[in-house]
Amino acid sequence: MKRVVSTWILPIVLLAISAGSAFAQTVDEVIEKHLAAVGGRDALGKLTSRKATGTVTVSTPNGDLSGPFESFAKKPNKSRVHLTLDLSAVGGAGSMELDQRFDGTNGFILNSMSGNTDMPAGQAANIRNNLFPSSLLTYKESGVKIEMQPREDVGGKKAIVLLATPKSGSPVKMYFDPDTYLLMKSITSVTTPEMGTLEQTSEFSDYRTVDGVKVAFQLVNSNAAQTVSIKLATVVHNVAIDDAMFGRGGSTIH
Repeated sequence: MKRVVSTWILPIVLLAISAGSAFAQTVDEVIEKHLAAVGGRDALGKLTSRKATGTVTVSTPNGDLSGPFESFAKKPNKSRVHLTLDLSAVGGAGSMELDQRFDGTNGFILNSMSGNTDMPAGQAANIRNNLFPSSLLTYKESGVKIEMQPREDVGGKKAIVLLATPKSGSPVKMYFDPDTYLLMKSITSVTTPEMGTLEQTSEFSDYRTVDGVKVAFQLVNSNAAQTVSIKLATVVHNVAIDDAMFGRGGSTIH
C-alpha cells in the first residue's frame, strides 16, 4: 500500500494548469487563444479560489481503490487535496486517508497509514509553479520559458504542442486542441524516493463552464506504476478559505 500512496500523490501537481488553425503560430498567439477559450483574462482574473468535489479511482495491479475527493486552490499557488480510499477492493480493512497540502512555500503529505512527511523537493517545486487559476496568465513574469514544438497526434487530431520550462521544477509539455484551444493533455516528470523518476501523463476532458470559466471535470493521470482517474461533481469559485488550511497543522476536512 505504501507504493500506491507515494505514486498517487504525483498527479495532483498538474490539477490547476488548465488553462485546423494555421501552423505558423507564435507561442503567444497559442496562449492567448487558449486563455480566451477557457473564458478570457478578465474572467480568470476574477477568480481568487476554487473548491472542487468528486470521486477518485486509483488503478493498481491488485485492484481499484475508490473514494471521495476534494481539492482546494487559492491565489497565488496554495493548494490542498484530500481523499479517502476504500481498501476492501484489495483485501484490506477500513480506508486510507490522504491529505496533500502546499502553503505556497512548503508542502506536506499526511497519510493515515504511513504517517506524515514533508513533500519531496521536486514535487514541491512543481506545485510551487502551479499558479491559480492558470500559470499561463503570467508565465513571462514568472520566468518560464515556453517553446513551440512539432505537432503530435492526440485523439485523431494534430495537437498544438508547447514546452514550458520553469526556473526550477520539471518542464511540462502541453497539448492543445487545434480546434478549441483547450488543454487536451500534459506530460511532465516526477520523482519519488520509492520509484525514482517517472513520466507522468495527465489527460483533461469534459470541460464545463463555471462562472464564465471552462473547467475540466474529468482528469486521468497515468505513469508506469498506476492510473488515477478523477471525476468532479461540483466546482465552486471565490469561496473563503483560511490560509491555515494549507499548512501542516491545518484543520481536517469534513
